[in-house]
Amino acid sequence: MGRNNRKRRTPLANKAIAASAALALGGGGLVWANFYASAHESNSGQNQTKAAGAQIATIQCPDVGQKLTNVPNGARNGVSTELANLDKQITEAYARLASTRQAQAGDSGFVQNAILGPLKDKRTAALDRIRINIQRAGGQAANLSQFAGCTGVPAEQPATNAGEADQNQNGDGQQQDGQQQGDQQQGDQQQGGQQQGGQQQNGQGGNGPTADDFVDITKVQANAQLGVGQNGLPANGRSGSRGTFTTKCGTNGNDNHNTDNVIVAPGVSNGAHHLHDYVGNQSNDAFASDQELAAAQTTCQNQGDKSSYFWPVLRLQDGTQDFDQNAAGGGTEGNAGKILQPAQAQLKFVGNKKGNVVAMPTALRIITGDAKAFVNGNANANVNWSCTGFENKVQLHDKYPICPQGSQVVRTTNFQSCWDGQNIDSANHRTHVAFAQADGSCANGFKAIPQLQVRLVYNVPAPTIQNGQVVKPYAVDTFPENLHKPVTDHNDFINFFSTNTMNKMVKCINTGQKCQ
Repeated sequence: MGRNNRKRRTPLANKAIAASAALALGGGGLVWANFYASAHESNSGQNQTKAAGAQIATIQCPDVGQKLTNVPNGARNGVSTELANLDKQITEAYARLASTRQAQAGDSGFVQNAILGPLKDKRTAALDRIRINIQRAGGQAANLSQFAGCTGVPAEQPATNAGEADQNQNGDGQQQDGQQQGDQQQGDQQQGGQQQGGQQQNGQGGNGPTADDFVDITKVQANAQLGVGQNGLPANGRSGSRGTFTTKCGTNGNDNHNTDNVIVAPGVSNGAHHLHDYVGNQSNDAFASDQELAAAQTTCQNQGDKSSYFWPVLRLQDGTQDFDQNAAGGGTEGNAGKILQPAQAQLKFVGNKKGNVVAMPTALRIITGDAKAFVNGNANANVNWSCTGFENKVQLHDKYPICPQGSQVVRTTNFQSCWDGQNIDSANHRTHVAFAQADGSCANGFKAIPQLQVRLVYNVPAPTIQNGQVVKPYAVDTFPENLHKPVTDHNDFINFFSTNTMNKMVKCINTGQKCQ
């Protein structure tokens, strides 16, 4: 198949950020200035953080897409385009933030006057266009202007993040209310993508990750939830629908990648601003219609599964340049390094511990986790990092694991398993599905559907921490302002099982069988 290079059908392609927004690294790569550092740290005897307290690490803006829960169907395309435009504006503002550190050091008002002020003006115009789109379609969009303003997050005060000790999730991948422990991120200031010993330090010249984003998993107190089954994934319980259905769709060995997201930014090239791995459906890009997806080729062994499974790529930042080093969504937006293909990509559907499940509707879309969780906060975070041999002991939610020799890095994702019974999508792409409650029941009249569980295993050379900096780190691709934090991991699914195969899945799960 090769990389997804379908011809674009609209002129909406986003331009790559100007090279002046980054600093050149040997070999043509791009690195970003990062001042996300502790104001109390120093490195190798050099006081690099005296001015850190006055610096802004990143930009935090209201996630307008999550605020829009009632958008008329006739306005969806126009609103999606403008939401993607808001993301592009933030990306460009962050690039300017990263490339003007000298000017910021000499002018305390520079960030507000030259970056945040103009950004607010651009966002105000985009929000007004969203309002017009909604009103023309007969809807209401009151007071969107309140979401125009963005703030700069100081280097010594991290944006809200998920607690390292315990994710707000129970054994069925359900999100619950509860206090999240904040995690103060620290890193040593990395001016101009400084390199030491021939290796890039603290990730991508400073756009992340930092040393504090990593933890030696052998030194973490056991925190895995009770009641988990094989491979650290939640078990179904002793009642309800206990069967499983496994689909084998490969590990993206054919390099099917793009930086689109047809769920949240349909019709917009580079709408994700980071690169995705795709397995299963081979026609997924920003411009794919449901008809095209239904007729597509699939990498799944079971040809009745043309569903699309996609997630941000994992990269090793060892100085290697990959094919997108100078491309939008890749190196020009801080996503640099060698793309790592999973050694395993396990896709399993399980049942509901309270009762039977019903079939998913064709073209049902589910996104889980939050690519912007570092600046958005914890509400939609859904992250599990671990190592083989440790999955039943330790699950990390805001740290990347440093695995011992012979152990592999593992990303697991448990999707929402309750559906409203009517919609294949919703305005904010979340409210039509939900996590089950602690007893397995679905609230608000929702129906239990098979729960998708994705387990990705990687052979990753263990990074090292030297003088407070991480050497040869790895990280997931993110929106650049989210600094490659582990809490931003996320996963996406679009159901295109054939009716016969979906019915087989439901029967297997409800009768307690193990099928594939």
